[in-house]
Amino acid sequence: MKLLLDFLPIIIFFIVYKATNDIILATAILIPATLLQMLYTWIKTHTIEKMQLVTLVLVVLLGGATVAFQDKTFIQWKPTVVNWLFGLAFLGSQFIGQKTIVERLMGSNISLPAFAWKNLNIAWVIFFLLMGIINLFVAYSFSEEIWVNFKLFGMLGLTLVFIIAQGFYLSRHIENTENNDQ
Repeated sequence: MKLLLDFLPIIIFFIVYKATNDIILATAILIPATLLQMLYTWIKTHTIEKMQLVTLVLVVLLGGATVAFQDKTFIQWKPTVVNWLFGLAFLGSQFIGQKTIVERLMGSNISLPAFAWKNLNIAWVIFFLLMGIINLFVAYSFSEEIWVNFKLFGMLGLTLVFIIAQGFYLSRHIENTENNDQ
C-alpha cells in the first residue's frame, strides 16, 4: 500500500498526460496530488521521510516553474535533481558519521562487513548519478511522450534491476559473514 501511495502522484501525472497530451496540465495536477499525498502520509503516520520531503519541495519548485513559465524543461530536470541530491547525500555519508546511509537503512536487518557497506553505498552513489544522466539524455534526445513513459516505466525498471543486482551482491557477503561466524 505504501508503494502505491508513493507512486500515486506520478501515476496521476502519467494518466493526465496520456489523456490530454499536455505536460503543463499534467504537471499542474502533479503538484496538488503530491501535496495531498504528503498530507495523507502525515495524517496516517505523523511523519514524512526526508526523501519524500525533498521530492515534494522539488515538485513544487520545478513543477511550479514549469506551469508558471509554460516550459517543460523544469519538470524534466526534476528526476535528475532528485537523483543527484540523493547521490550527494549518500556520498557525504561516507565521510560524515560512523555509518553510511545504506547501513543506517538496512543495518538492523542484515550484517555485512564494513567494506561491503561502503561498496554498496558507492554503488548507490553511482546509480543515482547515472539515473540523472540517463534522464537528461532521454529528455533531450527523444520526444516528450517517450520521456514521460521513461519517467514512469524506464526509471522504475532500472531501479528494480539495480535492486536485484544489489541483492546478489548482498547475498555473497551475507554468506561470507555467516561462514566467518561458524
